[in-house]
Amino acid sequence: MFLKLRLRKILVLVNVAIAGSFSFQEPAPAQSLRVGVAGSAPFVIVEDSTIKGISIDIWQDIAQMENLEYQLIEQKTVSESLTNLQNGNLDLAIGSISITADRAEEVAFTQAFYLAEIAILTENTSTSLWQKIRPFFTIAVLSSIVVLMILLFIVGNLLWLAERDRNSEQFPKSYRRGVGNGMWCALVTLTTVGYGDYTPVTPVGRAIAGIWMIVTMLTASSLTAGLATAFTLSFSDISSEKFTRPEDLQNTAIAAVVDTTGAKWATDYGANLRKTKSLQEAVSLLEEGQVEGVVFDKPALQYYLNQNPELDLKFANFKITIEAYGFALPPNSPLRQKLNVAILELSESGRIEEIANIWLNANFQPGKFE
Repeated sequence: MFLKLRLRKILVLVNVAIAGSFSFQEPAPAQSLRVGVAGSAPFVIVEDSTIKGISIDIWQDIAQMENLEYQLIEQKTVSESLTNLQNGNLDLAIGSISITADRAEEVAFTQAFYLAEIAILTENTSTSLWQKIRPFFTIAVLSSIVVLMILLFIVGNLLWLAERDRNSEQFPKSYRRGVGNGMWCALVTLTTVGYGDYTPVTPVGRAIAGIWMIVTMLTASSLTAGLATAFTLSFSDISSEKFTRPEDLQNTAIAAVVDTTGAKWATDYGANLRKTKSLQEAVSLLEEGQVEGVVFDKPALQYYLNQNPELDLKFANFKITIEAYGFALPPNSPLRQKLNVAILELSESGRIEEIANIWLNANFQPGKFE
C-alpha cells in the first residue's frame, strides 16, 4: 500500500514537470518570406538601396492584411527571380511579371493585379508640306487625272464638230472657243452639275452627250474614291506613320530589353532585334537613329516619358497585345489562395488603381530602369 502511494506521487511529479516544460516553451518564430523583386519602373524602382514602386506598395498592403513577415531581395531581372523561385531560393517573386504560358509551366501565378499593353515607341516626326501633298502625286491619282483630261478633250472636240454648224452660238466655229465650250459641257456633265449654259441640239451632238453620260456614270465613282483617299491621307498623319500595324515590325530595326516579353513579340513579328540591358539603353538607340522603334510595356514607357519630357517621342497608334501582371510562387504554394483573395479585395476597393495612378503620375526622377 505504501509502495503504491509513493508510485502515484512520483507519476504526479513527472506529469507536472512535463506539463511545466511545455507551458514555458517559447513558440517558434514565424518564418520570414523571401520575396524576390524585379521589373521595370514604375512597378519596381531601386534608388539609394531603397526598393519602391507600384508592385511594392501592393505587396505591402497584402502583407499587412495577411500579417506576413518578409524580406525583399533585389533581383537583376525577372528571369533571374523566376529561376531562383524554381530553385527554392525564393518563396515569392513580385514586380512587373507578365503571366505567360511558358512561365506558367514552371511556376504558379496569383490573380492578375494589372493589365498592361505592349506598345511601340517611335520618333515623333512632324509632317512636312511634301508629305501633305504627296498623296495627290501617286501614280493612281495622276493617271486618273491625265485620262480624264484626254477624255474631256476628245468629247469637247466631238461636240464642237457636231454642233459648230447648227449651234454656233454655243459652240463657235473658232476652234479654241468652240472646243473650250465643248470641254466645259463635258465637264459639267461629268460632275452632274449640269448648268445648262451649253447644250447640244443636233442628233449627233446629243448622242455624243448621251454616251458621255453613260461613261461618266461608270467611271466617276472610282475617280471620286481615288481623290477622296488622297484628301484623307493629305489631312491626316497616316502617311507619315512608320508603324500602323504589328506586321510593320518585320525586317525593321527594333530595340527591346533582353529577356522581356517585348523582345519576344518583336522577334515573333520578324523584327531585326537589338537587345539591350535596360530601357534607357533602348531609348538611346532610338534617339540616335540606330533603330526605328522600342517595344516594351506601355506603363513603363509612359513613365519613362513622364520623367524625361524633353524627349520628342510618341507611341504607335496601336497595341501589339495586352499582358497581365501577377505575383509568382512555387507550384502548390499554400500562400496562393490568400494572395488571390487579398488582390481581389484590393482591386474591388479601388486601392490598386489608386496606387497605380499615384506612381504613373509621379514627378520625381528614378535612379534606375530595368
